[in-house]
Amino acid sequence: MLHNAAQTYQSNQVTTATPGELTLMLYNGAIKFIKQAKSAIDEKNVVKAHENCLKVQNILYELLSTLNKDYPISGELEKMYDYMLHRMIEANMRKDASILTEVEDYFVQFRDTWKEAMLLAKKQR
Repeated sequence: MLHNAAQTYQSNQVTTATPGELTLMLYNGAIKFIKQAKSAIDEKNVVKAHENCLKVQNILYELLSTLNKDYPISGELEKMYDYMLHRMIEANMRKDASILTEVEDYFVQFRDTWKEAMLLAKKQR
């Protein structure tokens, strides 16, 4: 029962979120899955590590596919997401936690910058 309530809440969050909030959710999700992948690598659980790496890769595919090309910075973001995707594939193949930490650091920077941008946009309204 509690699990279903949590799923319903999360589903409602996604369906009612703004595009900016969805991007923030993707960044937070990627960070969470990278932490889980690193933990799985430490535990020598290659299946769990692989599954979590794939989740991060899917988030990067989503970020790439929804990138708004109308802004000059989108080209730079596309290059960075593509680089992170290639690093995730490498981390997954090698089960290398240090590569995961590198990608996690990028996601943390993106998330923190995105939060600031959302706050600034909210203040300007």
